[in-house]
Amino acid sequence: MWQQILESFAIPGELTLSLLTALIMALVLSFIIAMIYRNTHRGMNYEPAFLTTLVLIAPVVALVMFFIRGDLVLSLGLIGSLSIVRFRTPIKDTRDMVYLFWAIVVGLGCGTENWTIALLATLFISIIIFFLFIIEYGRPKHSDFVLVVSGRSEHSPQGAGELIQQYASRFRIRSHDIVDGGWEIVYELRFTKEQEQLTEQFITELKSLEGVSKVSLLAPQLALPM
Repeated sequence: MWQQILESFAIPGELTLSLLTALIMALVLSFIIAMIYRNTHRGMNYEPAFLTTLVLIAPVVALVMFFIRGDLVLSLGLIGSLSIVRFRTPIKDTRDMVYLFWAIVVGLGCGTENWTIALLATLFISIIIFFLFIIEYGRPKHSDFVLVVSGRSEHSPQGAGELIQQYASRFRIRSHDIVDGGWEIVYELRFTKEQEQLTEQFITELKSLEGVSKVSLLAPQLALPM
């Protein structure tokens, strides 16, 4: 009886070799995907835990594909189990969704033993990503900032508008508050890449104006920079 049970758990050597090859290939390719994500990511919404997700998702998908292997009943059971699980983790960046889908596709390719296609596709997509990263594709040619200027004198300084116009390609006043013994003006500014390099000089000259006590330059974007 025990011999029959052990024989039922026995795995053919060819199947074991294919499974190990698929898992190792999926793990290597997903690790490459994670490294590409880490080295080309821009913005403040970077999460190190997402790298672990990218590394593990492809081997898991490859293992699932080995369980199914053309079995209609198992595939329907998988769909039913996925319908029970609720994924509530929000994706903050659309590029993260692309990397997730890329890792899943690699897992599908390795699980179906299409290793050559998965490898060539990963290489091709990696070249495209690095090319877009080098040319800074999608990065805007200008940057928007919020400038807050305040002082303790009775009147706002003269020449602030002319100075801002020299350093910014476009600006407008968002608010102008006057309180007892002081004032505060909030501007919306737009700098080009060349003008953005002169922001430190701009703030120094603006603060040197008579009547100005505090200057703050803020970036309203949540993700900096692209």
